[in-house]
Amino acid sequence: MDQSSEKSAASGTTATTEVTGAKEAELLQAFCGIPSIDKAWTSSSRRGSGGVDVVVAMSSVNLQANAKRTFISTVYIPDPSGNAEDYHWSPFPFELGGALLIVPSPSGTKLLIVRKADPIAKEGPAAIKLEIWGPGQLLKELFVAPSVHGSLYADGWFEGVSWSNDEESIAYVAEEPSAPLPVYGQSLFATGQSSSRSEAESDASSWKGQGEWMEDWGESYTGKRRPMLFVASINSGCVQRVEGIPKDISVGQVVWAPAPPPGEPAQQLIFVGWPSYATNFSTARKLGMKYCYNRPCALYAIEAPSESRVVAQAAVHPVKLTGEVSSAVIPRFSPDGTQLVFLSAKAAVDSGAHCATNSLNAIDWPTDGVVSANLPMREVVPVVMNPREDGFPGLYVSNIIAQPWLSDGSTLLFTSAWRSMQVILAVNIESGAITRITPHDTIASWSLLGVQDDVVLAVSSSPTSPPCLKLGNNLSSSTNTGSGKKWDWSNINIPSLKFPSKVETALATMTYEVLQVPLERAEPTNSESGGPKPSIEVIYVSPRIFHSKQPQGAKKSDVPPLIVVLHGGPHSVSQTTYSRPLVFLSALGFSLLHVNYRGSTGFGEEALQSLRGNVGRQDVDDVLLAVEHVISEGLAERQRIGVLGGSHGGFLTSHLIGQAPDAFVTGVLRNPVCNLSSMIGVTDIPDWCYVETFGKDALSAYSDAPSISDLSMFYKASPIAHLSKVKVPTLFLLGAQDRRVPASNGLQYVQALRARGLEVKVIIFPEDMHAIDRPQSEFESFLNIGTWFKRFLLNSGA
Repeated sequence: MDQSSEKSAASGTTATTEVTGAKEAELLQAFCGIPSIDKAWTSSSRRGSGGVDVVVAMSSVNLQANAKRTFISTVYIPDPSGNAEDYHWSPFPFELGGALLIVPSPSGTKLLIVRKADPIAKEGPAAIKLEIWGPGQLLKELFVAPSVHGSLYADGWFEGVSWSNDEESIAYVAEEPSAPLPVYGQSLFATGQSSSRSEAESDASSWKGQGEWMEDWGESYTGKRRPMLFVASINSGCVQRVEGIPKDISVGQVVWAPAPPPGEPAQQLIFVGWPSYATNFSTARKLGMKYCYNRPCALYAIEAPSESRVVAQAAVHPVKLTGEVSSAVIPRFSPDGTQLVFLSAKAAVDSGAHCATNSLNAIDWPTDGVVSANLPMREVVPVVMNPREDGFPGLYVSNIIAQPWLSDGSTLLFTSAWRSMQVILAVNIESGAITRITPHDTIASWSLLGVQDDVVLAVSSSPTSPPCLKLGNNLSSSTNTGSGKKWDWSNINIPSLKFPSKVETALATMTYEVLQVPLERAEPTNSESGGPKPSIEVIYVSPRIFHSKQPQGAKKSDVPPLIVVLHGGPHSVSQTTYSRPLVFLSALGFSLLHVNYRGSTGFGEEALQSLRGNVGRQDVDDVLLAVEHVISEGLAERQRIGVLGGSHGGFLTSHLIGQAPDAFVTGVLRNPVCNLSSMIGVTDIPDWCYVETFGKDALSAYSDAPSISDLSMFYKASPIAHLSKVKVPTLFLLGAQDRRVPASNGLQYVQALRARGLEVKVIIFPEDMHAIDRPQSEFESFLNIGTWFKRFLLNSGA
């Protein structure tokens, strides 16, 4: 995209946007001004008196630069357990221009900022700069040459940055250095002998070859080299690679083990290791990693490099800590250093589903620092198969903050899905007791940001309310247990944060509710553990005060047109959280129906696993049932319903307009799966095609060279099998760099629709991957989605 098109995309006047979208573009830009709250860190205040210092990282969209603008503010809370209104913000936030990562030390006295530095050699690869800041000055600035390592991983998956216990060293994950490319040319042959590499590279008649192809981890990791461990010493400025890790292991999520007693074994690092080739599928290729919890992995301990201790590389070996457990991620040590807790996605690895219910486990850490492969290990929270109604549905956790412990040292806090909500849970690792600490009288979603003793910082949002900081106080901390705690929550208002008037007006009238849709009409499935759940949940969002059970005789004009919004995965979930692009659609006058069909996370393992082998049938039935339910409740008018979905949500969208051609006026598809039989050969996750089509037989059926019978099964499960019945106009939004569902899959379906004379609009984003989330791309996507639905839903049948 050239500069002129980038600028026009930011202003909402691209060539693909009709002039009639000017007002919509102005409204969407207004919503883009609302900042999100990304992270926060808490520490005991250096001002004393029991206060808490908070660093809050926020971000907003910079459309003109096609980037995210990240900035930081600080808050001082003098008495977090008393007057919740007594807090002091810094006068202004400051922007972190060019920062790749920011990580405060546990004490809050130091701050690591990682930036790209100018290349050391002209036109060479960029170096990495590590800045260590103290309370009032830059303490150290370390430049790491590309010959040491490449970019730091800041992807939220392999990513890991950990301060040592004394805050004098930092362990982190970065790309291994690039291998030298072969050099060819006259200088190599003229004298009959090889020149030195530097001489050959500087010779005008020489050139660099391509070298051997390097396999990467798929979607979002194109060209990224193997993640490896490094340790930087703040005092000496030395950066050392952690030796002894096998080449077929990719590392991530590193943490320091507790410091061993003086004179005892060396300091250890704990990391997650993923083998290059998954052991649960018969394959010799790297399967895509992003969003895929079904990749086998384990926890390892390895000796940290030290300037005072020289050990031969051959003498250093990682110790596997988690034995035969097929998955172990996100390690965290208890405050006293006696327990190493971790999450396990064993249910995903063992079934093949890309995401499933987690378990929580703990290892007894040796006080003498002597690490072995047979340390005592136990399961703290098991997988929940079939939760009772409104009961704990199991763990669905994607991250645990660096310091997640309450003052008793045995209560761990984290964010987890709970049906259609996101909540904060407290787990006592001794008893296994689980408590939902976020309020039960709200259906908004919450996310944990920080913990300081018994004070909790969180962010809350809803489909109609932008993110808001919350302060939680444990009113029963003296009980010293993880269960039965009562919590008091209050707002921490961001000073002078004001929304544009257009946004205020739109949000003021929006409402939402979570509805139960009975499944009495659902057909039995081949679920391994029984029948379907008795109901599914949907989130209904209305642009104005408009609830279920509308009175008989309500005017059709009173019922907003409906967009059915379908999440991807399929093993993910729609939650009661704030979404800028979706609240924009509500502000245009649409009601939204988010359907959490069986197979969604947050509802127990039995319901989740019931979808494997039933895609294109069970999920389609659930969506149609949900649509009929809201029609019967008076919440939708049959002639004004559209459907929107991406990835598996796009798979569902194309299935629905084919299998139920009269149920929807139009469909919008973002990087959809339209033909599994052609996707299998080009996607980074061919295992997904097998798991969702073959169900429980997928692990044994998988092949890198699918048979004719397999391809036939894939085709029959695909939306393209129902293409002849489609009769509605469609809008396709495709990312040209998508390796998960390459654009060719959607384009094949597009061309087949056009061959049948149907109206199809296609927008391809040249630089976008599967998510289509670059700021200008997301803007153009949802601007077109909004104007498309206005054309077919607001301007027809009203």
